Amino acid sequence: MSGTVTAIEARPHPGGNLQTAIVIESDGRNTLCPTVKPRDPEAVAAMSAEDLIAVIREAGITGMGGAGFPTSVKLSSGLGKVDTVIVNGAECEPYITSDDRLMRETPERVVGGLRVVLQILQPKRAAIGIEQNKPEAIAAISAVLGSGIDLLPLHVRYPQGAEKQLIQTVTGRCVPPGLPAHVGCAVFNAATCAAIYDAVYLGLPLVRRAVTVTGSAIAKPGNFLAPIGTAYSDLVEAAGGFALPPYKVLCGGPMMGIAQYTLRTATIKGNNALTCYSDKDRHETPNPHCIRCGKCVEACPMHLMPLFLHRAVNRGDLERLDELHVMDCIECGSCAYGCPAGIPLVQSFRTGKKLVRDAAAREKAKKEAAAK
Repeated sequence: MSGTVTAIEARPHPGGNLQTAIVIESDGRNTLCPTVKPRDPEAVAAMSAEDLIAVIREAGITGMGGAGFPTSVKLSSGLGKVDTVIVNGAECEPYITSDDRLMRETPERVVGGLRVVLQILQPKRAAIGIEQNKPEAIAAISAVLGSGIDLLPLHVRYPQGAEKQLIQTVTGRCVPPGLPAHVGCAVFNAATCAAIYDAVYLGLPLVRRAVTVTGSAIAKPGNFLAPIGTAYSDLVEAAGGFALPPYKVLCGGPMMGIAQYTLRTATIKGNNALTCYSDKDRHETPNPHCIRCGKCVEACPMHLMPLFLHRAVNRGDLERLDELHVMDCIECGSCAYGCPAGIPLVQSFRTGKKLVRDAAAREKAKKEAAAK
């Protein structure tokens, strides 16, 4: 968006903390900077992998499926290691339809961005995975796909859109702890591919994204192309405001979303949805206690032991958290969804991860201080 910078100050972040933000007062014109110019397709075809990665880095592109990992780093680390590139069009979490609409309405951007990735990584195989409950998106992508790329209609099963699960579905490879490049794969979200196309061919940096605004509290749920930094209050207003008083507002979907304490929070690059619940969606258990039923263990797609992880978090047992591989948790929410006691397991594991990261940071600082 074009306008005037009015402040550089701390603003609420979807993660729950405050982050330094540049505040822009829009002039309502959305005028592009004169330096933003499209590139000739022949010139793009002649660009080296390093040059293309530099364009993607300068455009500020990160993973837009939620993780927010810098795309240029993923591409650089995959050079010479990746034999399979997968586009993630699963979007299997309930309520969210932003990638579905993106693939339906601008399939050429998704496929065009994928072909840039293929030009960089030179893999042996490329595939786009889309769940079968998105027939319009499958048809739209198929119409512009061309040759050399597989289009795979996937069974509708949560959490199919998780990176490691998608790799196993498409290739049969099981990803150990670490990056997918360790098994020769690289996964890119459909919206990330569209952003790559915009950057390489149109010269546009990543300044906007599609966001689903939905939930029982919203008057007119829909998908909106929102500038990065748009306040949640403006997104709610664009969706007709609240039809019912909101009980809970989530950045993301109902399974993996993060509860928000204010609508002043700004949209970020990995923010694909704003889910707003009313009181009729309230499901809470007073004083929840684990009954050791094992349903969380059965539900975990990473084959972890959520009940023991939760106990270790409550005790602050860092050694046990490491033994139980808390960092492998993908925070899909399957365990919490099936828990009859209503224990907020995902929030517990996020706390556990923070304890482990903080301990690692302290240990690193101690070693660096001793080395001086």
